Amino acid sequence: MNIPFELHIALRYLLAKRRQTGISVISLLSILGVTVGVMAVIVALALMTGMQQELRDRILASQAHVYVWKVPGGIDDYHAEAAKLRAVPGVIGAAPAILGQGLGFAVGETVPIQIKGIDPQLEPQVTDIVSALQSGSLAKLAGDTGTLDGVLLGKELAAKLNVKVGDQISLLTPQGTLSPMGLFPRSKRLRVAGTFSLGWAEFDTTYGFVSLDVAKRLFDKDKVDLMQLRVNEIYAAPQIAESITAKFGQAYYVQDWADMNRSLFSALWLEKVAVSMAIGLIVMVAALNIVVSLILLVMEKNRDIAILKTMGTSARSVTAIFVMQGLIIGLAGTVAGAIGGLALCSVLDRYKLIRVPMDVYQVSYMPFRVLPKDFALVVVAAVVICLVATIYPSRQASSLDPARALRYE
Repeated sequence: MNIPFELHIALRYLLAKRRQTGISVISLLSILGVTVGVMAVIVALALMTGMQQELRDRILASQAHVYVWKVPGGIDDYHAEAAKLRAVPGVIGAAPAILGQGLGFAVGETVPIQIKGIDPQLEPQVTDIVSALQSGSLAKLAGDTGTLDGVLLGKELAAKLNVKVGDQISLLTPQGTLSPMGLFPRSKRLRVAGTFSLGWAEFDTTYGFVSLDVAKRLFDKDKVDLMQLRVNEIYAAPQIAESITAKFGQAYYVQDWADMNRSLFSALWLEKVAVSMAIGLIVMVAALNIVVSLILLVMEKNRDIAILKTMGTSARSVTAIFVMQGLIIGLAGTVAGAIGGLALCSVLDRYKLIRVPMDVYQVSYMPFRVLPKDFALVVVAAVVICLVATIYPSRQASSLDPARALRYE
């Protein structure tokens, strides 16, 4: 197979033998430098992307995509409101909620609880509560005649209270009963109807779900606080939220999941950029190795370059020889690093090798996700950096004076 003259010479120089063994070793080290750099950047990006996606999925499993408040006063008929909001393009589910706080008592333990009143029939439309149930059922929230009302507790919360399905807890709320001695907090006995694990520490350690009727009695409310919506495209949630206000008026105050968690995802994005830039310096160092390798090669091949020029080889061809050599080093290192990075991310994610405390990071292991655009960006950037690194040595080689190089030969 015929190959270009410049590529043939570049390969000969790259695979140096005998006296030039040191040059080939330096070239090999340059390839290894690029490989390590590309691997590090891919793994770092995959880690930060994995954390973002995992946290996003856990948040969206435990929370609705859009929240709607009707001001002032709240929502009277939530069934009619749910039907109206489901008619908005992009909305696929709607459910009411009442929110409040209380203290839970059981087996000598006292734990603060975030109370959420829900409609057991509609709540599965907006959250993954059904698939998150570990014991019991939503249907058991409403107590039978003569029995206690039920409460669903987060897995960690139930562990703190040392209770299981069928046990009883006492719930103390700020709304109380006025007496001659002042305002006494209201206490209500509830039966544990089940436990859930939504995979989000905030919910699993602090939340308890009760029926809407129980929540109304606990917090002295006769209306629903807000409506929760699920949309068909999570990234369209801000636009859908804006369309609700535009369609129904300023009495509807809306907030989407991205807005509610803006600070978290902004911090993760900044961390991703900072880590990528820091580790990207490894690729820069590898590019410097290529510069050193080519400079040493030019010094070693002074006589050869001079002979090539006297035989009629143009300065452009000499430049192409060393550009191709640097590009070969960069391509070899980039391909090896890209394959190695993908393989390492796959193994780390599949076997969950890096474990972390869930109460700190909200996840039990470090997830790794390689996005095609991130992967392509790393590969292209690495090749471009390596190509730029060849410019100075190549120009030095092309400007070599044959007469001076062969004067003492």
